[in-house]
Amino acid sequence: MAIFSVYVVNKAGGLIYQFDNYVPRAEAEKTFSYPLDLVLKIHDEKVVVSFGQRDGIRGIKFIVLADPRQSGIDALLRKIYEIYSDFALKNPFYSLEMPIRCELFDQNLKGALEIAEKAGNFGPGS
Repeated sequence: MAIFSVYVVNKAGGLIYQFDNYVPRAEAEKTFSYPLDLVLKIHDEKVVVSFGQRDGIRGIKFIVLADPRQSGIDALLRKIYEIYSDFALKNPFYSLEMPIRCELFDQNLKGALEIAEKAGNFGPGS
C-alpha cells in the first residue's frame, strides 16, 4: 500500500503545502537524444484522491493521493488535521492562508504517513 502525496489547499484555492511521500528513485541518470522513441503502455494502477475538510477551519482542504487498496484514509485525514492544528496553527510565526513552513509539522506528518502505510489505518487512540 502506498500514500503518494499530501496537499493542503487554502480558502482561495492556493496550495499552501505539498509533500510527495512516494517518489520512485532513478537508479542511474539517463540521457536521451532526439527523436525520442516512446512506447506508452496502459497500466491498471489507479490513484485514489481523498478530499477532507474539517469543520474547525472552514475552507482549508486536506488532499491525500493514495493507492486504492490503502485503508484508513478518513482516519489519516483526521490525523493530518490534528497535526495541522497542533504544529501549524499553534505556531506563533505562522499566518493563516500562508504556506506552511514548520519543521515539526513536516516531521509529524512523515511519521503519521509511515504509520498509515505500515498499519493500513489509524486506530482510535493514535
